[in-house]
Amino acid sequence: MTVDIALTRNIDACHALRRRVFIEEQNVSEAEEIDGLDDNAMHFMATVDGVPMGTARIIIKGTTAKIGRVCVLREQRGTGLGAAIMRAALEVCKSQGTVNKVVLGSQLHALKFYELLGFEAFGPIYLDAEIEHRDMKIAV
Repeated sequence: MTVDIALTRNIDACHALRRRVFIEEQNVSEAEEIDGLDDNAMHFMATVDGVPMGTARIIIKGTTAKIGRVCVLREQRGTGLGAAIMRAALEVCKSQGTVNKVVLGSQLHALKFYELLGFEAFGPIYLDAEIEHRDMKIAV
């Protein structure tokens, strides 16, 4: 099995993955999922044997990077692919030279996943796309 995680310009493939996970599985509306921020983001694609299986994006504002739209297809969940995507995204954030903090909005069920990567929850629980979230941060 060959796993590759890299920056990509193939936004259509990223959207296809996000459609399956967020729109089809989690019932997020297309209007909320396709939010108009993709043109200003860096996108990651994770492939397994050449097949797209996961994605994430990074948006940088000043010294803060926001990782979002992190998803892995059901058949690859629990394999470590999501953690590998996050580690790759964090390395890119660090390599920017200007970023000193990375934030994200975690669905409540995923808090432990991000905590194991070193993120710390802060602030109240809030609804995003009718799903409970909590903000998280890590210094880089």
